[in-house]
Formats: sequence, structure tokens, C-alpha cells
Amino acid sequence: MPRPDPASYLPLYLVTDTELCAPRTVADVVAAAVAGGATCVQVRDKHAGGRDLVALLAAVADAVAGRVPVLVDDRVDVYLAAREQGAQVHGVHVGQSDLPPDLVRRIVGPDAVVGLSAATADQFAVAHALPAGTVDYLGVGAVHATATKPDHPTPLGVDGVAALTGAARLPCVAIGGITAVDASPLRRAGAAGMAIVSAVCAAPDPERAAGLLLEAWNS
Repeated sequence: MPRPDPASYLPLYLVTDTELCAPRTVADVVAAAVAGGATCVQVRDKHAGGRDLVALLAAVADAVAGRVPVLVDDRVDVYLAAREQGAQVHGVHVGQSDLPPDLVRRIVGPDAVVGLSAATADQFAVAHALPAGTVDYLGVGAVHATATKPDHPTPLGVDGVAALTGAARLPCVAIGGITAVDASPLRRAGAAGMAIVSAVCAAPDPERAAGLLLEAWNS
């Protein structure tokens, strides 16, 4: 199956947080969010071991049932293991300290989605220098300070995102403390979508929260 077009899955990109989803399961929150309009799901749990993360990724993939792409954060091995077990998973998102994206592409093959975090002009330049097709999109942030990723780079703000995306040759999804009020400014700044964590995972009604976020983006 060919890789999906980033324009189809970046607008409302959900990144999971197991603690914020509790006491609900991550899979239940994801299912509700996708019903509400989430266009992509990245499974992220920095504290889970490999076996537990494979199980979590597979559970999320089952809950999504192919409606939107399902990616895993950082762990190329977990993506491969889940895929080997038959889970409908679509790729991996890596950061600047993870495996180099060109190596990731060689490992996962031509049909997987590969996303890359980038927060500076130098990191954008390195991404642009990669062979075409190595990376599908760039995750840009943090837009605002966020407790869900304490080691995030210095917040860029919407103006900082605009400065990076204006010269980007890859579609960019903004991340970091984003709420519905950021949707229009980020879209005007050139972002192809917004990655959401707390605004959906911590919401009492994830389906409604996702719907309102997507409505804000589309308006």
C-alpha cells in the first residue's frame, strides 16, 4: 500500500499520552478522537518497555481499524514488531536524537510513513538535504511550553513556526501546547496541521474535543 499523502493526515494529528488518558485506556480515547475527526494518531509512551509498547500500538491500531494512519514515536523496532504481528500500523516519527531518518527509511521500507522533528533552521536544512522521499513531513515545535514533553526545545511561538515553515519544502505539523485558539494562526503561518496531546487526551469528551479542534482548523 503506497504511503498516504501528508495533506490527508496532518490537519489534526493526535499524539497519545497514557497518563493523561487515564483512567480510560489509550485505545478508547483514540477511538473517540478519531470518531470526532482526528486525522492521524502517533502512539507515544516514553515509559513503556518494548513489549508493552508493541501491545499498546497494536491495541490502538485495532481501535482505529484503518480509518487514519497510526504511527509510533521513536521506536522503529516497535513499529516493525507490531507490523510483523499483523497490526495495521503505518510508520514512525523520530526526533533529532533518534536513528537518522535516512537509516530509518532504509529499515522501514518505501511504504512506511517517516516523520522527523525539527526546531531550527539548521535542522530544516539537514532535512531538506535528504534524498527525496526520505521524510514525509516535519514536526515543528514546541509552539508553546508544554508539560507533556519537558525536554522540548525553546518555544517558537507562532511567529517562530512561520519563520521555519515559510521556507519549508516538506509539509509541517506544529506541536507543543496547542489549543483551538492556535488553529487559525498556525494555518496562516503555513502549518499543514497541528499535533495535539493534552487538548484531547485530557479532555472529558475526547470525541467532542477533537471535533472542535478540527472545526477550528477548517474555519
